[in-house]
Order: sequence, then C-alpha cells, then structure tokens
Amino acid sequence: MSRILFLALLLFIFSCNNTASEEVLSNEDANSKEHEHEGHGHGEGHKGSANEYMHQSSFEDLIKRFESKERDEYQQPEKVLAYLGDIEGKTIMDIGAGSGYFSVKLAYKGAKVIAADVDDDFQEFIRKRIKKEEIKNIELRKIPFDSPELKDNEVDMVFVVNTYHHIENRSDYFSKVKKGLSENGELVIVDFFKTETPVGPPVKHKVSIDEIIAELKKAGYSSYEVEVDLLPYQFIIKAS
Repeated sequence: MSRILFLALLLFIFSCNNTASEEVLSNEDANSKEHEHEGHGHGEGHKGSANEYMHQSSFEDLIKRFESKERDEYQQPEKVLAYLGDIEGKTIMDIGAGSGYFSVKLAYKGAKVIAADVDDDFQEFIRKRIKKEEIKNIELRKIPFDSPELKDNEVDMVFVVNTYHHIENRSDYFSKVKKGLSENGELVIVDFFKTETPVGPPVKHKVSIDEIIAELKKAGYSSYEVEVDLLPYQFIIKAS
C-alpha cells in the first residue's frame, strides 16, 4: 500500500469514529431531556447532580409538574397515605416539601405537619397555599442543605418523597434525622426505582434500594420495611 493511500485510510477511520462519538453524545443528551423530574431541590447543585438537573426547569414549571394530574396518576397519594396508617395527631416533617403536595394532604388527615424545604420560593408558595386553604396545622421550616434542623425527639415521622436522591452526605444527614425522631418514630422514604421509568430523573441520578439501606444502616437505623408493589414506578422504605 502506498504512503498516500495509507494516510487516506487513517483519515477515513478517524472521521468515522468522530461521527459515531457525536451521535452517542447527541443521543445521551436527548435521553436526558426526555425525563421530567418530580423531586425537590435539596443539595448544593454540583455539576451533573440531580439538583442541577431539576433546576433546568423554571419555578413555575416545577409547580405545574408537582401539582399535575399526571403526578396524581403515578404518585397515587391516597395509597401512600393509607400505607402510613393513622397519622391523626402525629407530628410529621415533610422534607423536600416543594409545593406542599404531600404536606397539605398529611395535614388534612389530621397530622401536625412541618413543611421543610431549602428553597425560599417553595416556602412562600406553601405559605400562600396555607392562607388560601385556611390550613391550621402546617408550619413552615426553611432548612439548610446539610441538616433537617430537628430538635431531639421532635417528630413522630420524617417523610421524604422524591427527595432522597437530592441529598448529599446522606448517612450523616439521616443520622441527624434519626435524632429528631421520637422513641417509636419512623423515617419514610418514597423514591423512584433505579431503572428507566416514564417519570422521574435519569437513572444515573437515582439511588437503589440496597444503596439506601446501606446508607441508613451507617446512619444508625436497624429496622426496615420495603414496599415495592404499591406504586408503579416507586418504592417505599420505612426505617427506624
């Protein structure tokens, strides 16, 4: 083979590889944009994190998504509330309360609710919602990224929906949550299966059930109940 033909072949191969790489990157970007994310921001927003991904949407779009009929269909809140059992009179902190989607429902079931979030806009949205709907048993709590800001034995339940995967340094964070639980208190986590689902974040942002239990063990929890059949795209973990 002549030197000219050899160089031409190398240039052809290099060009094909570049085209293939561009196609792969383009497909990954398209897949990322296909997924809508129902979680609430609860982290430092590091590059490539679940928080950065969520905040690609405007606040108004997030509110519409969190309060949509589509969310009702997959979240099935009445099933979740039934799973929690009788919560009347219990004090529950809803971490990552967002628009108040579950905070309001918990309050209507008779719980004393602490709607906790790191975001001022979400807190203000819930404040207006409480006033409009004249709800007496919800208080707001602006919390930092790295702490639930709970007093020792303050609550009977900590409820974390579509938010666990946003939290960083989770074992440390949930050890603080545990200190805030009463003697028979429970942590309840609802989040997305670590698989492709029609709703929820991309798989790379999800946390598996095994990962969560390992992190909770490190945080000091010793009892677990895992429910995988109640909801179509999510699991529930109850820990104490």
